[in-house]
Amino acid sequence: MVRAQKHTKTRLTAPSIRELRAEIRQHGMRSTSARVDVLAHLNGARAPLSHTQIYEALEGRGYDRATIYRNLMDLAERGLVTRSDHGDHVWRFERRRTRRSGRSQAHPHFVCVDCGGVTCLPDLTVKLVAASGAPKAVRTNEVEVQVKGVCDSCT
Repeated sequence: MVRAQKHTKTRLTAPSIRELRAEIRQHGMRSTSARVDVLAHLNGARAPLSHTQIYEALEGRGYDRATIYRNLMDLAERGLVTRSDHGDHVWRFERRRTRRSGRSQAHPHFVCVDCGGVTCLPDLTVKLVAASGAPKAVRTNEVEVQVKGVCDSCT
């Protein structure tokens, strides 16, 4: 059973470059300019982004596609970024949030069945109630929730 509940938005401030560098180092990685730029770009994103979208946004900084991809994978492996497939076989990346930042790590996404657009649903909290016999992942909330339908732009 899935229930949707409203919650209030928390106003967040973007971390400084110094804070991003420190966070990267805390996760056992070198704080390269490419990692900082990727993390900063994802920090400001309002929805999960594909590798291509991130590459195109940072293209003017001199990074090639492989550099962006390797850094996305490194950041995902260390838990700074989440990676998800929303049914179209395209990996999308987004900044992993913590309760301290005002957003939970796992949050639902809306996927448009017409245009394929993916957006975060920050104003909704989806609560899973595990029924008897449900997989452990459901009981521990280690699942991805996707709501599919037609977005406002396509209606």
